[in-house]
Formats: sequence, structure tokens, C-alpha cells
Amino acid sequence: MTAAATVPVAPDSELFSSRRRRRTERRAGRGGGWSRAPWLATATWLYVAWSIVPVLIAVAFSFNQGRSRSTWQGFSLRWWVDDPAALFQDPTLLRALRNSLVLGLITILIVVPLGVALAIGLNRWMSRAAHGANVVTLLPLVTPELVIGAALFIVFTQLYTGLPLGRPAQVLGHVTFTLSFVVVIVRGRLAAIGPVYEEAARDLGASAAQALRLVILPLLWPAIFASVVIVFATSIDDFVIASFLSSGSGTETVPIRIYSSARGGATPALNAVATLMLLITMGVIALGLLVLSRARKRRGGEGDAMGELAGLSV
Repeated sequence: MTAAATVPVAPDSELFSSRRRRRTERRAGRGGGWSRAPWLATATWLYVAWSIVPVLIAVAFSFNQGRSRSTWQGFSLRWWVDDPAALFQDPTLLRALRNSLVLGLITILIVVPLGVALAIGLNRWMSRAAHGANVVTLLPLVTPELVIGAALFIVFTQLYTGLPLGRPAQVLGHVTFTLSFVVVIVRGRLAAIGPVYEEAARDLGASAAQALRLVILPLLWPAIFASVVIVFATSIDDFVIASFLSSGSGTETVPIRIYSSARGGATPALNAVATLMLLITMGVIALGLLVLSRARKRRGGEGDAMGELAGLSV
């Protein structure tokens, strides 16, 4: 009799749990905690508006008919192609744009391979000195950029006098500043990968170089691509280091040109070059997100096989 009385308890408990689970899933589908704290969503959208609206206004005035950068006078492509001071008519603006792009590309070619190698080395360096190396590597992330720029200027003018100011000094300055970004991103990916894949490759007869080339680097390429995007966006938008190490108008970048012209007789052509830089940066970021999204989907499809390989290697 007692057993018969207690039989329905388990189904009722399971029914209650399933109903609560379904309610939780529906709530998660509607936004979960956001529905219980609408002020979080409001604050987020206010911040997004505060950040984006000034940028959109600057972009809109690059298509202004008149010279004003505060009064709308009609839509026109004057400051892009039709005016002698337009973006694609002014050689100084084009030179600044070219300098920014070349500086960003050269920085990528140097800092990304160097940062990947440094990240792999620090990840495998097991000694007390490795902690000191980690601290030195991360110093640029916590040091104000103004301090880095001033320090690099003193170094190139007082110590490395054989290397004049200009593009070489700017490249070395950007490499110094952005190296930490690559190291942090790649080391985070190495921590997520773990040692199991490399150990499995070594167990199957691969040498250390083959395991690195055929296993580790293919697994690291999403982090490497993310590093390329971050370094490029940081380099072409940098003002402090580029201005400290510039040798004059020949090495003037877009941020330097905008700063030097904004307080004078600036025209909407500056808005046009800023808009073009914004489009280039957003295009690179969008490409990075697309590539990483496809890589994530591909890893999801290969997850079972890789999990089996990891299990066999253990």
C-alpha cells in the first residue's frame, strides 16, 4: 500500500521539472535575464547611440554640398571627386591615405609572425624567467600610449641615431606597440587547444616541426587572422606613435593629417577621408568575422572526429 502511494510522486516531480525547464528555455529564447532587467538593454542601446551617432554625422557631412561641417547644404559628391580640394583630387590626402595603408600592411607582415612565434615560445617555456618575459610582453597593454610614443621618440633620436625618423621608425614603433595584442590572442587560442593534439601527432610519428606545421598552426589560424585584423585596425588608426616618429609631410598619416587640419580651414574633404578609413576598417573587421564564423562552423562539423583523436591520444 505504501509503495503504491508513492509511485505517482516520481512522475509528478519529473513533470514539474520538465515544465520548469521549458519555461526556462522559453525565457532564454525571449532574452532571459534581459526581460527581467530592461534597464540593461536601455543603457546598452543608449551607449551604442552615443558612440555611433557622432560618427554617422561626420560621415553624412562628407557628402555635404557646401564647405560647412555643421550646416547641411544638400547632398553632393563634391568633396570626394568634384572639388580641387576633394579626397581623390588632393595629392596630400591621397599620400596620407597611402602612408596609413602601407604602414598598417608592413606592420602586419612583421608583427604577426613574430607574435605567433613568441606566443608559442612563451607557452612552452617552463622556467621562472618565463614569468618575467610574460610581464615584459604585456607591458605595452598597460602603459599609456603617450608614454610609449615619447619613449620611442627619445630612443630613436638619442640612442638609435643611425635610424632616422620616418617610416622605418614608425614601423618599429607600431611593431613594439601591437606585438602584445598578437601574443595575447594567440596564447589564448593555445590555452583553448591544449597539448592533446600535438601529443597525438607525436604519438603517430610526427616530429616536433611536423606537429607544429601540420597540427598547431592550422588550429591557430583563426587566432592568427584575428590578430591580423586587430593589428591592421590599430595601426592605421594610430595617432600618437605615428606623430612622434613622423619626419614630416612625407610620412604623414591620415590621423596626423586630420589633427593638423581640423583646427584650421578644414573642409568636408577631411570627413571624406575619415569616412573612407572607417569603411576600410569596418570591411576588414567584417571579413574577419565572416572568416571566423565559417571556421567555427567547420570546427563544429569536425568536432566529433577531433574529439575521438584527442581521446585516443590520451
